[in-house]
Amino acid sequence: MPASSSTGTSSRLLLLLSLLQVRRHWPGDALARRLGVSERTVRRDVDRLRELDYPVQAVKGPDGGYRLEAGSRLPPLLFDDEQAIALAVALRIAVGTGAGIGEAAARALATVRQVLPSRLRRRVDTLEITAVGSAGRGGGPPIDTGVLLALSAAIRSAEEVRFDYRSPTRPDDAGLRPPRRVRPHHLVVRSGRWYLVGWDPERAEWRIYRADRMTLRVPNGPRFTPRQVPGGDVAAFLSARFKGSEDADAWPCQGEVILGLPAARVAPFAADGLVEELGPARTRLLTGSWSWAALAATLAGFGAEIEVVGPDPLRDAFAELSDRARRAAGAAGD
Repeated sequence: MPASSSTGTSSRLLLLLSLLQVRRHWPGDALARRLGVSERTVRRDVDRLRELDYPVQAVKGPDGGYRLEAGSRLPPLLFDDEQAIALAVALRIAVGTGAGIGEAAARALATVRQVLPSRLRRRVDTLEITAVGSAGRGGGPPIDTGVLLALSAAIRSAEEVRFDYRSPTRPDDAGLRPPRRVRPHHLVVRSGRWYLVGWDPERAEWRIYRADRMTLRVPNGPRFTPRQVPGGDVAAFLSARFKGSEDADAWPCQGEVILGLPAARVAPFAADGLVEELGPARTRLLTGSWSWAALAATLAGFGAEIEVVGPDPLRDAFAELSDRARRAAGAAGD
């Protein structure tokens, strides 16, 4: 049924405008279903948007419907609550990415905040996000904005969080175990994925959790006194943990080789390794991995002649890799 109050009509108009902004063309019956009203009410709402100078065009025919025409005279765009929060999250991430737009993103965030209603401004103000490296890339899994806001609020108020956690190996066991307790310190976005960095009081150690695997419990736990992550830099701490190191932001296994390839072919796949051109088809590469076996396998993936400069554990790893490859080739030939 159509909403009868002016507040309901305004909310519906905002939702209608939001739908028209995200899709090129909407059939009238599809809009009616999304809005929960009749097609006649949709036509009236479209007329109201036109009165506000939004260029909504009606398309006739079997595939008829409505579309919002872009152009220089388009009035300021409106956002519903979810879009406003999503925009604030994106701008907060952009502030810390180091992509050359941090200052502009900070100004844009301040502008957006000023025009938000008080209820949304309070939610935006709770955002505590650290962007690490290529935060905007990676196509990570979807995550409920409410989870990000709840974790941000817990970080700001220094309150323990309780949550069920879905393990990647046992995703159905989340609700069968006691909820986990963590003192949240940083909400980090890295390569499109969201992570919570916190102190586990039961294990007395720092832990990292994927936020998309968390199902929060309410209410939060007791307040705590925040502490610093080891080294005081959450970006370096997270990078070190992903490299398998407990402290320094460096691979635990590092080696040096000379590859029979031009440097231009090595550099795009060297990640954070150091590349030095030695000749038209000789390149020195200093790189690392979380294990010697993984490092040898990564270097073998270049598909070129390899001269190991050092250290000896890398030579041993190549010998073991060679033995395994020989056994695999023998088994295939039997």
